[in-house]
Amino acid sequence: MIKITIDGIEVQTDREITILEAAKQVGIEIPTLCTFKNLSPSGSCRMCLVEIERLSRPQTACTVKITDGMVVRTNSEAIMRARKAVLEFLLINHPLDCPVCDKAGECILQDLSAKYGAAAGRFKEGKRTNPVSFEDPVIVRDMQRCILCTRCVRTCDDLQGAFAISVINRGSHSLIEPFSGGRFDCEYCGNCLSACPVGAITSKLHRHTYRPWYIERQVETICGHCGVGCTLTLQMRENTIIRVIPDFEKGLNSGMLCVMGRFGYDYTEHEERLRSPLIRKDGELVPVSWEEAVEFTAWRLKELVKKYGGGAVAGIASGRCTNEDNYMLQKLIRYVLGSNNIDSAARLFYRPAVSYLERMFGQGITANLIPGIANSDGVFVAGGDPTTINPVLGIAVRSVWKKGGKVFVVGKSGGLRSNIKHELNHAEGAGALVLTWILAKVYEKKNFISENSIIDKKLSALKVPDMDMLVRVGVSPEALQYTADELVRLKNPVVIIGPETVLYGNGSKNLFLLGALNYVLNGRLFVLMDEPNTQGCLDMGCSPGVLVGGRPVELETFGHKMENTAGMKTPEGTGLNLFEMINGANSGSIKAMFVMGENPVFNIPDKKKVESALQKLEFLAVSDIFLTETASLADVVFPASAWSEKDGTYTNLERRLQRLRKGTMSSRGRADWKILADICKALGMKESYTDVKSVWDEISRISSVHSGVRYESLIGRGGIWPYGGEPLRGIEGDFEVEGLEDMPELPGFAQSGRVILKEDKSLIHSSSLSRYSPALMGVASEPLLMINPVTAQSLGLSDNERVVITSDKGTAVAILRADRGMPEGVAALSNTFKDNGFRSIVGYTIDPTLKSLNITDRVVTIERAKQL
Repeated sequence: MIKITIDGIEVQTDREITILEAAKQVGIEIPTLCTFKNLSPSGSCRMCLVEIERLSRPQTACTVKITDGMVVRTNSEAIMRARKAVLEFLLINHPLDCPVCDKAGECILQDLSAKYGAAAGRFKEGKRTNPVSFEDPVIVRDMQRCILCTRCVRTCDDLQGAFAISVINRGSHSLIEPFSGGRFDCEYCGNCLSACPVGAITSKLHRHTYRPWYIERQVETICGHCGVGCTLTLQMRENTIIRVIPDFEKGLNSGMLCVMGRFGYDYTEHEERLRSPLIRKDGELVPVSWEEAVEFTAWRLKELVKKYGGGAVAGIASGRCTNEDNYMLQKLIRYVLGSNNIDSAARLFYRPAVSYLERMFGQGITANLIPGIANSDGVFVAGGDPTTINPVLGIAVRSVWKKGGKVFVVGKSGGLRSNIKHELNHAEGAGALVLTWILAKVYEKKNFISENSIIDKKLSALKVPDMDMLVRVGVSPEALQYTADELVRLKNPVVIIGPETVLYGNGSKNLFLLGALNYVLNGRLFVLMDEPNTQGCLDMGCSPGVLVGGRPVELETFGHKMENTAGMKTPEGTGLNLFEMINGANSGSIKAMFVMGENPVFNIPDKKKVESALQKLEFLAVSDIFLTETASLADVVFPASAWSEKDGTYTNLERRLQRLRKGTMSSRGRADWKILADICKALGMKESYTDVKSVWDEISRISSVHSGVRYESLIGRGGIWPYGGEPLRGIEGDFEVEGLEDMPELPGFAQSGRVILKEDKSLIHSSSLSRYSPALMGVASEPLLMINPVTAQSLGLSDNERVVITSDKGTAVAILRADRGMPEGVAALSNTFKDNGFRSIVGYTIDPTLKSLNITDRVVTIERAKQL
């Protein structure tokens, strides 16, 4: 035990900490400007000077570690004079513009100046001046106010891992600038805004409109963009979000946010929000009352079920809606209307991937904690860039490299390019070749305990490509050998699986290879998730063969647990999946559909086919916050509450249950669960729900996984899997691997003058929702076509040209952007912008093993757009 004395107060601690930390333990405040949460001590501001007995000079409390018997004085006359002098030096060049500075009221320099003095300066020289930069769409830089504490630079380097800004020049001419000069060329996470203690880096969204005393209330909630589930705080005034900030003491994100979480909340105030229910009359959608919309929907559904049976009805759930919303939709479809035809966009990748891995290893194999990634000694990534799909998880991967661990990426390295030693970027379609070779070498060299005879048997049957094949697809022997050798040495590895492992063919084989690699390495698996509650869709039974809690429909048919527990009789047989619903609507076997918070016309490939299928329905109801491409086809449209207007729960990619709390009060829409409950009631449901908690109470009664989980307990670790419930046992077993014993084939290449198109997962945008965010559109306002400059040159095209992309399924227009990280012969387009989304111009088939999306018709021509 270490004992020290600070200002006459004895402090005891069992570990070596700094004087600053020791003082905080007993409530002694030592001022500091350069110290910041999660950053290493810097000592650059000199405000934390203290006297230490037997030392002749003051020392910085943030850098000096305590020793037993140390005596410290923090508020002697000499120390007070020193702090005043430091402030006087800092204010030499600092403008006296507190009344107009956006940091006023929460500026640390302002507070310290008021406390310690330096009320008047003695220096007669003119102040250093730098022009204010308004070049960035969401950030304003005023370097006249900068005190060079470097908190922003260290946050960008050490926490975000982006290395986008630095101190330039020397002496009194030093200032913080982006490496690119002018406008930031960065990830626009805005974490430098949180770090800046003064008004040097501020949000452009709030310029001259925000002050801390404007805040009427603050609401802690969960981000509604991706599957990480970052904790953040909504600062409210007059039923409007005026700012989003992180909480450094709560949540798995440790105070870090991405561009979508920090700036992308403003879509909730977009002028195109739906404001009242709509019913199609004489071919036009017209506003009606809530009562009329609910009664009309119930009447049409009842009529169609009576005429065609429950199997003619289907429902599509959403990973952007809460668990309670999704539960109520499956209750309507399954138990009120009598159909197991319920699915969601999780079918495209996430659900098949997780189900396949659980078949290999058991339920919960992917339920690993994101903060634990930083403690691993190596990360293997395949199928997508975590820094764009799940940015805060990507930060955890970068931190592994920062601590000396190894990072390996199969495919385009993207935001992890500076964290890898060798590129494993390969020709399009060659991923299975690369993974097979790496797995075979690790399996051969790794001394591991064999525990799964099924996997071992399949590993023995693998046909391994030779090095010549791998060289032909663009991967160097040195990179492959390095990767295999380093993987074998790992003691605590992580394997991260992205959507590209499934979406472009060889899905079951890629998943087997990555699952088996994790098995041999004895690592932890993560599956990337691009919506906040995709896992919740599955847990709430929004799948044709699975009930609430993951219980298979066939087990319910024999056990009748739902009927015995809640009096709800489950329809027999597995229902139709998402693709089969579309086919059924086209063929006429599906007559009615309820789509909640999803936009299948835009998000499922072959737009014309999906659009045609929905138009053939006798009845289509949609609940959403905007009149999307799908909603515009509906017979009834319900205006739903947005993310910030809801109470409920999300389940993130760790399977962590977290509370979503209402910030704004919606005058436009209603929570989806409430809309659905009203329809169920009109159809004869006996149960009544007073609030979202009453819905959760029913979930916890009927789901063995969620049994006993109280709504109020979902704070801190209360929502960590398996929640104290009862996970399903025995779901693991044999599984099919398509092409396991076949020698992997070399991928086909596009003809001369044509390229292969793939989806670009944008860091700035979150599917089609973010197109309604003025802030995010300000950062990236047009679709970009990412392409290797060599390929662009071969097509006679230049950077920043407007181009037309044409496939067998349609055309899109985008701005060409050269990217050396793209393989030659391949281009990438995002699926965000209306009429120019990637999935609108490609087709699809259904993977025969996984029943997942397999995107086809990707060979395109790219031509310079004609000048208007």
